[in-house]
Amino acid sequence: MSNGSFNRVKSIAKKEVVEFTRDWRTIIAIIVIPILMFPLLFIMFPLLLESEAAELDSIIVDVVIQSNDTPENLIVQFNSSSINIIQENLSSVEPLSDPGDDIERLRSLSIDAILRLEQRDDVWYYAIIHISTSESSNEARSRIIEGLITWENNETKRIISEQGLDVNSTLNPVRWDGDVSQGDVATQGEQAGMVLSLFIPLVLAVWTFSSAIQPSIDMTAGERERGTLEALLSLPCTRNELLLGKWLGVATITGVGVILQIFGLLFAIGYLASSSIIGIPDLSMEAIMLIVISIMLFAVMVVALELALAMRSHSVKEAGSILGPAIILIIFPALFTQVINLDGIENFWFAVPVVNVLLALRELLMDRVIVEHIAIWFGTSLLYALMAAYYAAKQFGREDIVTSLS
Repeated sequence: MSNGSFNRVKSIAKKEVVEFTRDWRTIIAIIVIPILMFPLLFIMFPLLLESEAAELDSIIVDVVIQSNDTPENLIVQFNSSSINIIQENLSSVEPLSDPGDDIERLRSLSIDAILRLEQRDDVWYYAIIHISTSESSNEARSRIIEGLITWENNETKRIISEQGLDVNSTLNPVRWDGDVSQGDVATQGEQAGMVLSLFIPLVLAVWTFSSAIQPSIDMTAGERERGTLEALLSLPCTRNELLLGKWLGVATITGVGVILQIFGLLFAIGYLASSSIIGIPDLSMEAIMLIVISIMLFAVMVVALELALAMRSHSVKEAGSILGPAIILIIFPALFTQVINLDGIENFWFAVPVVNVLLALRELLMDRVIVEHIAIWFGTSLLYALMAAYYAAKQFGREDIVTSLS
């Protein structure tokens, strides 16, 4: 590319970026949302869950115990679990899990759960009646189960001791020798990389595709609808220069969003690492460079394809109706990729469009630099990117690029 051609492409790209970002709402969508996405997801969401869990732990649940002979030890156990006990005699119910006339009491939320307890010979039989659509009822059920487990363990130990046996050797005849964590040879960085590989490729792929939709529509179908595309075509530039300029403009906007999203991700990971929730992945320089290359190839393909589809549309509305649902083409392969086992994976998966890049990101985040896989996904990704660019060039070379498409 000559210096004059490069300057024309740069001028077109600059013009597109300036026009698209002059609205303050666009700035928020490009800068604020990406940089806050991961911190809000990884920091605020766990804090919210922790707050909700603490709120549930603090409530006192009302539990009806229906039994003709409730063990005193079980009552003591429940009293230590913020359970308000209401004792009733057990009527003849067969089986114990049949709600019977008590169903209305639970549906009206006048009580949170019912524990039915009956001793037959030397065995205690129980049933818990609750309503799963109520959080307090679910919490009551959980506390009942915890109390029953503790009570059962105490009863088991008591019976074993009465038989003159050692409780520890009887209940734990097989034991782990040493520290359990020492049996895992994976480093903390490798474990963190595996955790991050389960969702980062999905988020990056979806964000790259979705963030390129609006600028692609605005710089193609939008220009046609506003009648400003004729002015661009009258400039002393070729159609390919026009395509490259618009591609560079969309890629710049999308790239800024992805980079800021990565910064937000790194900040969130740093916060979580300091909180001992998740570590920082241990990646080699080769893995980092290949991650950048894979994202770039994916962006070339996505932006070129979106520009081509938007250019073929009659209007902004039609372009939106086409590119909006097209995100399914990314989401479905991304979700499918998350469940593929990377151990012993077949090579052909690294040649499937979209799937190849996502699998590459998963492997690289786990610091697995496998030459054979890299050669396949790099070659196929480059091929798909060139095909998308060729298709976009064909659309920008149409004679009816300004008039409505037939």
